[in-house]
Order: sequence, then structure tokens, then C-alpha cells
Amino acid sequence: MTQRFSRFRQHITSQAQSVRSRLRQTHSSLLLAGTLMGGLAVGLGGCIVGPSPKDIPPLPDKTGYSQKPIKPVTSGRDNAKDSILHRQHFVSGADIAGKWWESFQNPRLNQLVEQSLVNNRTLTAMQAGLKAAWEQRRVEGASLYPTISAQFIPTRNKTSKALSPVPNNNEWLYNLHTAQLNIGYVPDFWGGARLAIRNAQAQADIQRFQLEATTLTMISNIVNTAITEAGLRAQIRAKEALIAQQTAMLRINQRQVGLGDQSRQSQLLLRDSLAQLQADLPPLQTQLAQARDQLATLAGLPPNADLPVFELKDFTLPQQLPVSVPAQLILQRPDVASAQAQIRSAGAQLGIAIANRLPNVQLSALPGEAVDSMGKMFKPGMGNWMLAATVTQPIFQGGSLLHAQREAKANYTQAKEYYKAAILSAVSDVADSLHAVELDGNTLMADQSGLDAATQALHIAEVQHRLGDNSEIDVAQARMAVAQDQISVAQDEVARLSDTVGLFQALGGGWWNRNDLGVSPEDAKRLSTTLVPW
Repeated sequence: MTQRFSRFRQHITSQAQSVRSRLRQTHSSLLLAGTLMGGLAVGLGGCIVGPSPKDIPPLPDKTGYSQKPIKPVTSGRDNAKDSILHRQHFVSGADIAGKWWESFQNPRLNQLVEQSLVNNRTLTAMQAGLKAAWEQRRVEGASLYPTISAQFIPTRNKTSKALSPVPNNNEWLYNLHTAQLNIGYVPDFWGGARLAIRNAQAQADIQRFQLEATTLTMISNIVNTAITEAGLRAQIRAKEALIAQQTAMLRINQRQVGLGDQSRQSQLLLRDSLAQLQADLPPLQTQLAQARDQLATLAGLPPNADLPVFELKDFTLPQQLPVSVPAQLILQRPDVASAQAQIRSAGAQLGIAIANRLPNVQLSALPGEAVDSMGKMFKPGMGNWMLAATVTQPIFQGGSLLHAQREAKANYTQAKEYYKAAILSAVSDVADSLHAVELDGNTLMADQSGLDAATQALHIAEVQHRLGDNSEIDVAQARMAVAQDQISVAQDEVARLSDTVGLFQALGGGWWNRNDLGVSPEDAKRLSTTLVPW
């Protein structure tokens, strides 16, 4: 009996050792398989299909603003009392101040621009849109984390007597309380999730640069409108002087007609000239009123708001003008930066289209508790769980995934071509501004010389009239010549000031040296770069 028990114990011990050995082998195999799967996930997790975001078309070779070298100095007078007549010097590679409008040294203009940056409704709306784009990027970033949700399902159940009782206590009528967690995770094997984040980031960048472009356009419009208003006031005063002199000549002519020295025809011709001058005045007044309305709108104010009055003499023409080289220009222009972001977005969408055609893995876990009464919740033996992995490989979708990839590739090519067009447009804008600054200055100098000559002629006519060497009509005609030249000079001064504004705008307006985002730089960096889920 003792020998039989000893042999039975040896047999049981041998079987136990065999089971332990098999368990160790199984554990090692599972550990090896888990290690291999983990390594595969990590290795593939670093894989991103599609084009690189750094694949941006370069600046064309030998890109410049003109075939001839740009003159470093424009025409002007160094000793002129009016700064608008001074020379302007181009400084190659100089940085652009964020508040470039302050270079015109007009405090009322500075105040109006600052007020507009705060009150303009369009900018406020675009700032909100940018924040939404940043949040959408973080929405896409949530795909890098596992998803966890909780469920609690209390039920009252009755089992048919045609079946065995479902509960452990063989009751046909029973309660069931189920508490469960749903845990899911999709490994980013092909970079689809990260490409979606990259696309959302590019879309946010597009929103940001559109905001910068809109801000720059608004500021430029305010400065140009203020300059236009000042020029219109000068033209209206000169036009009123012309009307006054023409009216004086008509009165003199009427006396001469009464004395028989002039014909009725000459009087009618003077009346016709006076009527034409009077007809020219209302359009100028209309333009002035509309300019005031536009300033109010840009500043986020109603048309009846109290706005500052602008005069040409209050503006100082900047003597130093920055000129960025083309390679630097493409980093400064908001429209070019937006086109770059569009390439990154299109490239990410192409990568997503490729990833959608590749195998995908989804991991899930369902731990929980199922009890017939709440008092048994979380007690031993009441738990249940399930682990699952799903591998999906698209096989046939009617060619939709293939055509989606081809569409994304065409969009990527389109974005690159638009970027090349944006570069050429940016360089052309700067070239146009440089030509305008140079040539409009020549026009102003010529018209100013004419005004100087007309002013001297008027002085001579007035002296001669005091000496009795000419008539009142000669003096009136000399005054009309001065007024006419004043109109031309006022228009030229507006053009020269506006050309300077156009150059600042064409060079990007220094947006990188100010904050137009509506949030602090720290918050902007956090919202646009982090992917934390809180």
C-alpha cells in the first residue's frame, strides 16, 4: 500500500513538473510574442507615409526685383521744409518694425490704428477662428491616447422556463447590475493619426496667416485712407480758391461788359468755366465724406463717431525704407506663408489617403463587474473581462480609396503650383512698390517745380498790379495757376506717401514683430504646440 502511494505521489510530482515546464515555455513564448508585437508597434509607430512637410519648392534662381540695380536714393530735396519733398534711402535687409505706421510720426494716426486693432470686428472674428483651429488640432491629437468610457447597466430579467436558469442561484426572475469599462486604442502604425494632427496644424497656420494678412490690409487701408483724406482736404481748398478767383474774374468781366470793353460771349465763357469748377467740388466732398466713413468702419465705429482730422502737413515721409531680399521676403509675406501651410496640409492629406489603404489594428479591453445585487459589487469572483485585437485590411471599396489617394496627390501638386504663383506675386508687389516710390517722387519734384514757378509768377503779378502795370484779371489768373498746381502737388504727395505704405505692405508689414493673435504669446505657444488632453 505504501509502495502504491509512493508511486502515485511520484507520478503526481512528475505531472506537476511537466505542467510547470509547459507553463514556463508558454510564458516565454507569450513574452517573446509580446516583445515582438511591442517592437513592431514601436517601429511602425515611427513610420509616416506620404511626402515630407519640408518638401517646399525653392525660390527660383536669380529672382530679383528688377533687371537694373535699384537706386539707393530717390529724387528729392534735402533742404526742403516739407518732409514729403525729401529724398528716401533704401536699406537692404533692414528689419521692419511691427508698428511701421509710427514712422509717419502722426500721433492721431497712431491712436486710430491702435484703436482699430482692438475694435475691428473682422479681426476679432478671425482671432476666434484661429483659437477654434488650434482646438481642432488638439481634437486630432486625442487619437494618440487610448479611449476610456464607463458604463453602468442595471436590468430586471426573466428567463423562459424552456431554458436553463441564467443566474447562478437558479432563479427564473433576477436582477443584473453590470459595471464596465470600454478601453480602446488604435496604434498609429502608418502615421495616419499624426498626419491628421499635421493637417490640423497646417489648417491652423493658414488661419493664422490669413489673420495676419487681414490685419496688415486693415492697417494699410487705415493709413492710406487717412492720407487720402488729407489730400482731399488740400484739393478741396485749392478747388475753392480756383472757384473764388474765377468768380472774381467773372465780376470784373461783368463790369467790363457794362462798359462795353468785353463782349457778352466772353462773359458766357467765364460762366461756363466757373460752372465746371463748381461741378468738380461735390465729387471731392463726396470722396472726403466716404473716406471718413471708411475710417470709422475700419476702426469699428459708427459713421457719426468723432474721428481725428488729417492734414498732409501732419505726415512725415519716412527717410529710411527697408528692402528685404527675395529669400527673406518669402518668410515675411503672410500670403506666401499661408501657401506654404497649404502645401503641408495637402501633403498630410495625401499621407492619410495612403495610410487608409494599409492594414490597421485596433486593440480593445472590456473589464467589468456583473452582480445580481449591488451589495456584491467589487467582491471576489464577480469580475469579468475581455481582450481583443482587430486587424483590418481594405480589399475592395470600388476603387474609392485609390481615387481618394490620386485626388490628394493632385491637390498636393496644385498647392505647390499656387505657392510658386504666390512667390512671383510677392516679388512683383515689391518691385511695383519700389518703382512707384522712385518714379512718383520724380513726378512730385516736377510738379513742385511748377508750383514754385507759379508762386513766383504770382508774386511778380501782385507787385506789378500794385505798380499799375497789369490788371486784376492778370493777378486772378496767376492765383488760379497756383491753385491748379497745388491740386497736382497734393495728388502727388498723396501718391508718394501711399507708395511708402505700399512698400511696407508688400514687404509683409512686420507682423512677426507684433502680436495680432488676440492671446498672449505664451498662450499662443501652448495652444498651437501642445497635445495634452487638458
